[in-house]
Amino acid sequence: MLPTRPGAHAPLAWVAMRGRPVPRILALTLVVCALLATALSSDRSAEAARARPRSAGIDPALGIFNLDHVIFVVQENRSFDSYFGTFPGANGIPLDVCIPDPKAHRCRRPYHDQNFFDRGGPHNERATRLTIDRGRMDGAIKALRVIGNACRVNPTRVGCKQAVPGPNGTPDVMGYHNASEIPNYWAYAKQFTLQDRMFAPSDSWTLPSHLYLVSGWSATCHHFDPMQCRSDQKFPGFNAADKGRFWVPADGKPRPYVWADITWLLHNQGVSWAYYVGKDSCIRPPCSKPSEESTNPIMNPLPGFKTVEVTKQFKNIRPNTEFFAAAADGTLPSVSWVVPTIGLSEHPPDSIADGQEWVTDVVNAVMQGPSDQWLHTAIFVTWDDWGGFYDHVKPIRIDENGYGIRVPGILISPWARSGAIDHQTLSFDAYLKLIEDRFLSGQRLDPLTDGWPDSRPTVRENAPQLGDLASEFDFTQVPLPPLILDPRP
Repeated sequence: MLPTRPGAHAPLAWVAMRGRPVPRILALTLVVCALLATALSSDRSAEAARARPRSAGIDPALGIFNLDHVIFVVQENRSFDSYFGTFPGANGIPLDVCIPDPKAHRCRRPYHDQNFFDRGGPHNERATRLTIDRGRMDGAIKALRVIGNACRVNPTRVGCKQAVPGPNGTPDVMGYHNASEIPNYWAYAKQFTLQDRMFAPSDSWTLPSHLYLVSGWSATCHHFDPMQCRSDQKFPGFNAADKGRFWVPADGKPRPYVWADITWLLHNQGVSWAYYVGKDSCIRPPCSKPSEESTNPIMNPLPGFKTVEVTKQFKNIRPNTEFFAAAADGTLPSVSWVVPTIGLSEHPPDSIADGQEWVTDVVNAVMQGPSDQWLHTAIFVTWDDWGGFYDHVKPIRIDENGYGIRVPGILISPWARSGAIDHQTLSFDAYLKLIEDRFLSGQRLDPLTDGWPDSRPTVRENAPQLGDLASEFDFTQVPLPPLILDPRP
């Protein structure tokens, strides 16, 4: 875990170990007092942040309240080991690993995959169970052999022919990339902060992960009643689909996601936000035919939330061209999510070079904008699920739905701890927690207190195992300069 500093939240494990044992009643009293003091301190920090002019400098005592903009850039389908398994100092690929291949009747070792195209593997609940294999983490190839992948279903798809297996026919789910193929991602990790214990929020695929990204849950709701929602990691909201197995924005009403999401809280407290998608993406019907400038609807869940309809916030789901304009003129909202268009997400068999180019364009846009904006910004880059690729770290269980298999995560900010590797347990719930702590006075997506009751099984942001992203910042350091990179190195 990263060390604490003035203005940071002290990790609970560290607080609990301080001092000598005390009687239970006294301990409880101390805990209550500490919580009250924390709440009062948070309120004072929030008030101070609101009183601080947007062009003001950095006050280390304010901690995360120095941040005016948090940006979440979300790609698809890569495990941590597949991108950073050989990154120095990270919890990467074990030296002696060799996992069974039931088709070849031998074990296969990880190898350096120098291709920009991969076929990947299956990534759903069944694939998760096979891959984890009761904690042995040796089932990636078995899951591929049993379930298959996109290229098995459609071998003529662009990228499938370019993707070739590794030594002696080793499936590319065992391949890893390094700075040779993804130099910009490695450069960000070296200059800023890498997260090597970021888990996908659910043990399933893209749609549930993006629902967790904005709401902390994935469910299907009987009679579209928020008190009759049940966890669903396969096809959440299928009962509102006009055709197919899941709802898409072109289906229109009824909107299937009737539990609370983070935009409900942001709206209620007057916090600006935007979810940036491809300019041809469908938000509400009638919709044009998808194009290369569309975002895959499973990466664009907010049009399906009843809260967005009730609060009339569809206008905040914006074309990504507006992100670049806002970054350039210093008018980014407080909270931004940025998702790619079709073909740029790094979902196998998409080119990882194309995906890296997109992400670099997004990061460069912020860094090349007004210097004061950069000083008050944090960018988080992550991938929504593991894509069937090998990873050696067993996920922990938070509730019935996850966590899922580990994915890469990077913090990019002038206040990130340069070269640090954060070993805290994280997931997309940590993003929600940061938004809530910075902009919402710590209000959680809690049906008992958020004004939109629902039947979610867990208030994910309060999970004791979840780390705190606030500890990744050091507002006492000399700010790190922008790192402008060639999008196509």
